[in-house]
Amino acid sequence: MSEPETSPDAIASPPVAVDPYAVLRNRDFLFYLIGRFIAAIGQQMMTVAVGWELYQKTKSALPLGLVGLTQMAPMVLFTLPAGHVADSFNRKHIILLTTLIIGCACLGLTIISYIGAPVGWIYLCLFAAGVGRTFLWPASSSFLPHLVPRHQFSRAVTWNSSSFQLSSVAGPAAGGALIAITKSVWPKSAWPVYALTTVSLLVCLVLISFVRRDHVVAVKERMTLRSLVVGFRFVFASPIILGTISLDLFAVLLGGATSLLPIYAEDILKVGPSGLGLLQAALPAGSLMCALFMAHRRPLQKAGRTLLWAVVGFGLATVGFGFAHTFWLSFLMLFICGATDNVSIVVRHTLVQLLTPDDKRGRVSAVNSLFIGTSNELGGFESGLVAYLTTPVFAVVSGGVGTILVVIAVALIWPEMRKYGKLDGSV
Repeated sequence: MSEPETSPDAIASPPVAVDPYAVLRNRDFLFYLIGRFIAAIGQQMMTVAVGWELYQKTKSALPLGLVGLTQMAPMVLFTLPAGHVADSFNRKHIILLTTLIIGCACLGLTIISYIGAPVGWIYLCLFAAGVGRTFLWPASSSFLPHLVPRHQFSRAVTWNSSSFQLSSVAGPAAGGALIAITKSVWPKSAWPVYALTTVSLLVCLVLISFVRRDHVVAVKERMTLRSLVVGFRFVFASPIILGTISLDLFAVLLGGATSLLPIYAEDILKVGPSGLGLLQAALPAGSLMCALFMAHRRPLQKAGRTLLWAVVGFGLATVGFGFAHTFWLSFLMLFICGATDNVSIVVRHTLVQLLTPDDKRGRVSAVNSLFIGTSNELGGFESGLVAYLTTPVFAVVSGGVGTILVVIAVALIWPEMRKYGKLDGSV
C-alpha cells in the first residue's frame, strides 16, 4: 500500500551535512534511480542500433535524419497535454504506463527487425516511443521532488544526472559491442539490442512499482487552453526560472559543436571513426566526472553566479574546441564542455522543481523539456547551416562567443539570477 505523500515544500530542512550517500539510503529514491538508469542504458543502446540498422538497410543519410524528426514531432505535438496530465493524474501511474508504452514500442522494433519488415514500421515504433517519452518526462521530473526531503533534492538531481551521463557512456558502447557480436549471424538486423532494451524497460517498470511514495492530485483540472498554457505563464512570470531556462536554451542552441564532430574527426583532426567515438564520449565523460564531484561537495551556496560562470566556461571551451587542431586538446575542450554543462543541468532542474508549486510542476517541467529538447535539434541544424555557409571552425567559434554574450544579456536582464543563493529555495 502506498505511503501518503508528503510535499517537499512541507519538509523542514535541517542543517545540511556533507554526506553524499545519505540520499541513496532513501529506499524510494534508490529504486527510482536504479530503474531509470537501467532504462536509460537500454534506450541509449536502442539509439545506436536504430542508426546502424537503418544505414545498413538503406545506405542513405536521409533515413538517419528522419529519425531525429520522428522523435521531435511528438515533443512538439504533445508536450503541453503531457504537462497537464502530469499535474492532473497520479504521476507514478503515468511513469509506469509510459514506460510500458515505450517497452511495447521496443518490442515492436524487435519483431520488425527480426522478420525484416520495411523500414517504415521502424519510424512508427520510434514515433510511439517518442509519444511515451513526451508524457514520461514531465511526470518523472515532477515526481522526483516527492521522493526526497527538500534539503536533499539538489543532491538527488546530481545523482540522477550522474546515472544518466554514465548511461550515455555505457549504453552506446554496449549497443555497439552487441551489434558487433551478433552481426555475423544477423548482418542487417539489430533485434538482440531491441530485445535487451525491452527487458531493461520491464526491469525499470518493476523497480518503479516498488516505490511506496505516491502522488495524490489535490485539484484535478479540466483540460482547456487556459490550463494548458499555465506552465508558460508561470515560467514567464518567474524571472529566475525564465532566466535559467533561457540561458540553457541559447547555450545549447548556439554551442551545438557536437553535430560537427564527424567533420572535425575526418577533415580537421584526421583521427577517423575511432577518434570520433572518443570525441563523442568526451562530453558525457566530463558531465559524469563533474556530477560525481558535485555529489561529494556541499550543495551550491551561490547557485545563480555558479550557473552564469559555468555557462561562460561552456562558451570558452567551445571556442577552444573550435580553434584546437590537436586531438587531445579537442578532447579536453569537449570534456570541459560536458563538465560545465552538467552544472547548468543540476542548477536548472533543481530551481525549476523547487520554485514551482506542486500543482504546476508537471506543466512547467513540460515547458522546460520542450525548450531544451527542441533547442538540441535546432542547435544541430544551426551549426550545420553556419558551417555550410562559412566554415566549421567559424560555426563552432561563433557559437561559443554567442553563448558568452547570452550570459551577459541574461545577467543584465534578470539580475535576480546573480543573487540566487543556496539550492534549497533560499535566496
